[in-house]
Amino acid sequence: MSAESTGSRGFTYWRLRFRAWRGNRPFWAGLFTLLGGIPIAYLPYADLRLGNLTIAMATTAGAGSLIIGVLLMTLGLTMWFHAVVRVFAGVATIVLGLISIPVANIGGFLIGFLLSLIGGAMSISWVPAKPAAEPVKEFEPEGTPGPDNDAGDLDFPEPRADEGYDPNVTGTTAHANGGRNSAG
Repeated sequence: MSAESTGSRGFTYWRLRFRAWRGNRPFWAGLFTLLGGIPIAYLPYADLRLGNLTIAMATTAGAGSLIIGVLLMTLGLTMWFHAVVRVFAGVATIVLGLISIPVANIGGFLIGFLLSLIGGAMSISWVPAKPAAEPVKEFEPEGTPGPDNDAGDLDFPEPRADEGYDPNVTGTTAHANGGRNSAG
């Protein structure tokens, strides 16, 4: 291993990268939507076994529930990887969750329905964080009227003859101070 090599990256590095990635998108909304699509798609095809007794959950709407579940999982991934369409994905998630009640075994026995509603609502309400701005310092030049100074207390410096004073040039023009610029 050379001195310039960074070596292997530890757990902390990957955890911080995941945290930064997660913070730039509606992560929890996508996760709830993904988890809501799984029971909606799976339960109509599942068989529940209790000892020697097998209960088949299959319904005639199995294809519809499979489509709803796959669409919910796709919308969850869309929330993660295309955060720009989060509002559309959230509305579509809520609509598909509501449609799953009559189509897919009462919305995956209400588990998938509730998870998809929560995920859709979180996606609609998520807003990207604004970058932290530096606090703006309010500039108030010395001698201007303010809460501490009265208008009669203005103290203007007297121009010196060696500075090239021109009475036609005011302090607000670009050529103040005799046309010289100050870099500091």
